[in-house]
Amino acid sequence: MLSRKNTAERTAAQAWDYLSSAMADAGESAKDAGKHTADLASAKAAVATATAAKLADKAGKQSHKLAGRAGKKSSKLADKAAARLSAVSDEAYERATLAANALAGRKPGLPWGLIVGAGLLGAALGWAAASTARAALERRAENEQLELAEPDAVVVATPTYDN
Repeated sequence: MLSRKNTAERTAAQAWDYLSSAMADAGESAKDAGKHTADLASAKAAVATATAAKLADKAGKQSHKLAGRAGKKSSKLADKAAARLSAVSDEAYERATLAANALAGRKPGLPWGLIVGAGLLGAALGWAAASTARAALERRAENEQLELAEPDAVVVATPTYDN
């Protein structure tokens, strides 16, 4: 029985040694594989980071361009909207003032701008017509003087007496 016990102990010790060395080898292999995997992963991560940086740079430039375009378009739209709103609000203010004046019994004022404008337009048209008529009369008078001054154009009428 003693020999069996020694043999079993020896076999257990050998198994333990074998298991320990296998575990140590596995640990070393895992460590080496981990280092290799880490190296590959860091290399891939560096490539991915560089690619991402390039793409981010491109995206930043494109977004800057697009933001500039969008900003210009939105400012144009805002200017149009502001102009339209200003015109509408001016008209609304004018109508409200006229309504308040009508309710208060006040008569609307004369449109002096239109009256003065029509007067100036009439004066300009009258001046143009007078200048044209004066120039036509001067040309007519000059033509009559030229006709009278030409010796060939003189018609001498001599009366004849029949007796």
